[in-house]
Amino acid sequence: MTAEKMALAKAINESLRTALESDPKVLIMGEDVGKLGGVFRVTDGLQKDFGEERVIDTPLAESGIVGTAIGLALRGYRPVVEIQFDGFVFPAYDQIVTQLAKMHARALGKIKLPVVIRIPYGGGIGAVEHHSESPEALFAHVAGLKVVSPANAGDAYWMMQQAIHSDDPVIFFEPKRRYWDKSEVNREAIPSPLHKARVVREGTDLTLAAYGPMVKVCQEAAAAAQEEGKSLEVLDLRSMSPIDFDSIQASVERTRRLVVVHEAPVFLGTGAEIAARITERCFYHLEAPVLRVGGYHAPYPPARLEDEYLPGLDRVLDAVDRSLAY
Repeated sequence: MTAEKMALAKAINESLRTALESDPKVLIMGEDVGKLGGVFRVTDGLQKDFGEERVIDTPLAESGIVGTAIGLALRGYRPVVEIQFDGFVFPAYDQIVTQLAKMHARALGKIKLPVVIRIPYGGGIGAVEHHSESPEALFAHVAGLKVVSPANAGDAYWMMQQAIHSDDPVIFFEPKRRYWDKSEVNREAIPSPLHKARVVREGTDLTLAAYGPMVKVCQEAAAAAQEEGKSLEVLDLRSMSPIDFDSIQASVERTRRLVVVHEAPVFLGTGAEIAARITERCFYHLEAPVLRVGGYHAPYPPARLEDEYLPGLDRVLDAVDRSLAY
């Protein structure tokens, strides 16, 4: 089958469909994932084709959804649960951190918990409070959890397959404002390892490292910078836990400068860990401090202010200019 263009949301839908067809132990659970097909229609048509015992509409109780998924995983199932919006995950945070992340270690490796938790995250859709959070660092900090985020439809398709096949619990952050962005999906491709970063644009003057919704912004920044004679490399991290520091290091050793970009607040964010590790690893290669671009250390604002809050082209290019000025 040749590659076909599809939206990121459709790619996840197709990936879930493939998983349901190939493994009877795969289940989908969540609020409105069945008859409605999810608020973003990511699970559209799956309950109709696979039945209510495999695509399960749950009560509005995130702790119950994740707790049930843990029990199902202990009995050999591979549940994929949807948290309807990023800000709704916190009632389940105790289940995720206290049980899901720790049970494998507590059982000395004898128990596996192959649970995927899908979380639409980030801003850019003009939503109300609790619907535009970027809490990925809260989960990446927890040992025992894998945390990933695709930036395009091709990655969304394959990374979901890999997450479902993983015996470790995976927090799968879906950049909701990219749901309708189209790119090629090749179902016969050999996918990259789940936690491997990828250079999506080569450059020589500076590395922009990002994941999820900010990869597109960084590609746009690199294109704008090229018009001014600057060559920026764009690295799609794809995974926030584990982080592919080797790929970041290899890029930085070529370009000698690094700017890390994410929607989440800069304070104690993913970029802070990357800045520290790359400074340790690449101290004698760096021509400038590692800079970070992200959200402000403030609650997510009302919709009409989110363009001021979200890191965009201007803030990324400003950091590029500051780095190159050293």
